Amino acid sequence: MSTAGWTFLTNHTHVLVCITRDPDATMRAIAREVGITERAVQRIVGELVEGGYLTRTRDGRRNEYAVSSAQPLRHPLERTTRLEELLSLLATDRGRGAPPDHELAGVPSG
Repeated sequence: MSTAGWTFLTNHTHVLVCITRDPDATMRAIAREVGITERAVQRIVGELVEGGYLTRTRDGRRNEYAVSSAQPLRHPLERTTRLEELLSLLATDRGRGAPPDHELAGVPSG
């Protein structure tokens, strides 16, 4: 059975992770990283700004984005979790690869 075609996280989360990791990333770079079109990234960023999860500031010809990490997640099952809690797991260097065995919670090493 193939698992291709779906992931646990949405493209909105992927875009937020990219912006958190690299606030200066261009829409093109984010699109390439996430695997979606630049237009889709622009739409998602607009929705995140509208939802209060990103703030947009104009800097010359570029926009700068800041993540509003204190916001709660949107789904009723996750409303008690703040965005910063999710991003702390996903947007750090540790989130880029598997943690060492001894860092897995509740899993004995060795």
